[in-house]
Amino acid sequence: MKHDTEVTILQALMDQLDAGKNIDAGVQYRMPTADYICPQRAAKEQHHFFSNHPQLVGLSNDLPTKNSFLSVDEIGVPILATRDQNGHFRAFLNACRHRSARVVSEARGQKSVFMCPFHHWSYSSTGALLNVPNEDHFGAIDKSCMGLVELPAEERNGLLWVHPNPNGALDLDTLLGDLNEEFSSYSAGKLIYAGETTIQKRLNWKLANDTFGETYHFGKLHKDTLGQLYYGNNLHLTLFGQHHRFVTANHGLAAMRDEPTELWRIARGTFVLYYLFPNIQFLINTDSATLIRIYPVPGNPSESITRISFYFSQAAIDAGAVDNEVADSGDVYEPGNKRGGSLQANLEVFKSTIENEDYVMGEMQQKAAESGVVDHIVFGRNEPALHHFHTSFKAALDEAPLERIVTG
Repeated sequence: MKHDTEVTILQALMDQLDAGKNIDAGVQYRMPTADYICPQRAAKEQHHFFSNHPQLVGLSNDLPTKNSFLSVDEIGVPILATRDQNGHFRAFLNACRHRSARVVSEARGQKSVFMCPFHHWSYSSTGALLNVPNEDHFGAIDKSCMGLVELPAEERNGLLWVHPNPNGALDLDTLLGDLNEEFSSYSAGKLIYAGETTIQKRLNWKLANDTFGETYHFGKLHKDTLGQLYYGNNLHLTLFGQHHRFVTANHGLAAMRDEPTELWRIARGTFVLYYLFPNIQFLINTDSATLIRIYPVPGNPSESITRISFYFSQAAIDAGAVDNEVADSGDVYEPGNKRGGSLQANLEVFKSTIENEDYVMGEMQQKAAESGVVDHIVFGRNEPALHHFHTSFKAALDEAPLERIVTG
């Protein structure tokens, strides 16, 4: 992010705090609760937003070495991402060309050969078919055209993008627009994967996403957790088409008030959260990043899966924020273990706030929607990110826009 942009945002947040006023979109909307429970709408979302839409699957150092791999199953299309023997990022359908069994079941690791467990057909990290056991019995196979089905993939600014449809268009210039330049100012490609956690709850994926759409609740729901660090009820929001940048102030903002603006740094007094349509919340600063991927459970609009991955700079690792050994996916993190410091703090934040507070509220909302008694909820003037989420969803599905509330 450019420094003059940082200064503009920080000054706007200071002005809000001084005036005791939050951001004001100037309008309220009614949101139909049917959008959280309707199976037909959920099927449309699965098709348009996941199976046929570009997906951010990780950061560059999720594939830290040649022949490293990453598997992603939550999209509805099983994806195998690799860094091949030449260091190039690639992605494939995680399905053997013989009978479509997965060629890898582990979440991540390093392999130069992927062998299907069913009949031991094997493939390289470039997706090429290497071997068909007992080919004299099976029949001749033209290996040159029977490699893993390749998916459009691109690595840019330290982010790994995949289109789950082999015939899909992956145009990051169009997809991200001005965010391409902004993301180039970060060092996401140098941040090192440190671990992850998964939250599976009984709430629609959009209710999980809504959790990240306002700060109105910080001093209420999170009064004993995030409310101790952040002012709450303040927000700077910038739209980038279907995406946005969401910035809110913490108590570090006060220390900058008496400093010259050239010393102001946004990471000292805020968190910066990028929403990437349709399901990504991405926090990043100089020394760390948190990638939050929110997925529906196909066929069940009342359930979702949130995968949260943590990354740190080498400097933060050297300073003891996380153990030098990068964690494997699936590691169990317990208070007091050697992977303490910032990693443990991040895990505790997501456990205490997102899972035990925000998502509990979401489960309540889900039950109310399913009751059929509550047919709509209200998005306030101080909740423009929620307006943006659902306006974008409805426009992408060619649905009628949110209903504006007319008062007075």
